[in-house]
Amino acid sequence: MLDQLAEDTSVPRNIRRGATEAKAKLEMNAALDVRVAGAIGKLDDLANDPNIPMHGRTIIYRIITELENLLNTVQK
Repeated sequence: MLDQLAEDTSVPRNIRRGATEAKAKLEMNAALDVRVAGAIGKLDDLANDPNIPMHGRTIIYRIITELENLLNTVQK
């Protein structure tokens, strides 16, 4: 879904760049919980951007939900 958001030309360039950065945080060489938390933080910043269209915000919230579920699974 991050790739989909990064390639969606109907969202502003800074949102697409942020989606790419969030994906890069997930691919870092660090503990999984650190990577997921970093990506969630970046995506949360993007979701609060006033210029993002509603469908882009919906995608970001779906990604955040999935990452939080993953984080909860790891912490158990």
